[in-house]
Amino acid sequence: MARLVQFDRLGGPEVLTLRDVEVGTPGAGEVRIRVDAIGLNRAEIMYREGAYFDRPAFPSMLGYEAAGVVEAVGEGVDGFTEGDPVAVVPAFLQSEYGTYGDHVVVPAAAVVPRPANLDPVRAAAVWMAYITAYGPLIESGRVRPGDHVLITAASSSVGLAAIQIARHIGAIPVATTRGSGKKQRLLDAGAAHVIVTDEEDLPARVKEITGGEGVRLAFDPVAGPGVETVARGIAPGGSLVVYGALDPRPTPLPNAHSYPELTSSTYTLFTITKNPERLRRAVAFINAGLASGSFTPVVDRTFDLADIVEAHRYMAANGQVGKIVVTVGHTDASS
Repeated sequence: MARLVQFDRLGGPEVLTLRDVEVGTPGAGEVRIRVDAIGLNRAEIMYREGAYFDRPAFPSMLGYEAAGVVEAVGEGVDGFTEGDPVAVVPAFLQSEYGTYGDHVVVPAAAVVPRPANLDPVRAAAVWMAYITAYGPLIESGRVRPGDHVLITAASSSVGLAAIQIARHIGAIPVATTRGSGKKQRLLDAGAAHVIVTDEEDLPARVKEITGGEGVRLAFDPVAGPGVETVARGIAPGGSLVVYGALDPRPTPLPNAHSYPELTSSTYTLFTITKNPERLRRAVAFINAGLASGSFTPVVDRTFDLADIVEAHRYMAANGQVGKIVVTVGHTDASS
């Protein structure tokens, strides 16, 4: 038997329940993993609340990321054997698979080898964050050395990964945060500049930082009407990439009335993870950064699997800087 987190109705963290469930053997193209650590993501809050694009089928699992060890492989799976240390990347729907458990079955296409220098906690904090940032900053080819990149809500794990990737390629990361409490931590994390949006005029500060030019790319998980303010700091010919919906209000086409030289687009990491060649490039790029020390996953806090409700409450409070990780203990009977 495995311990899995499931929920039977939409709602707050209290709907999450840890249950004993028979996981079974992996089917064709699947891998069963003994999980040691789980990375939490805001998408899982939205999924639990019914605000995500993927709707739960009850009883529903949830979770996109994990690190652990291969226990068994299904028919047609090559490249993995029992005992291999691995990590799970977000490359599936939560209505079909989930990672919140001590033993889970996931698609082999969503499994990557775990670098030898990464313990399970840090390995569980890598893939959602770095692949999400990799797409607009690297795969798209939009950002070049010397370009300024505006990273909003930068204290998230994705924002911190974007800061590190920008610095890695010689770009200049400009981070935003609502309050001043996180400013120094963002500077310590590598941001060249931090704009406190509750206290400073964002477009004016961007123009000041960039010598009046504006940023080449704005990378925004918030959406909503605020994209118009963000867009005013983008250089002519630059890009606005919206990768989330923290603000549920409608998102306008920025500055549409003046038709600026601005490319606006939405983005999801599935653009990378569900394309084998793009995923191969992303994994190679991120592993190289991890090996060189340019990329260091930032873990804000860890919780035990038994405390998953409290972990979700903490994530919803939005006070973290970096990744929240859930650790999984194993007794002899469940190993």
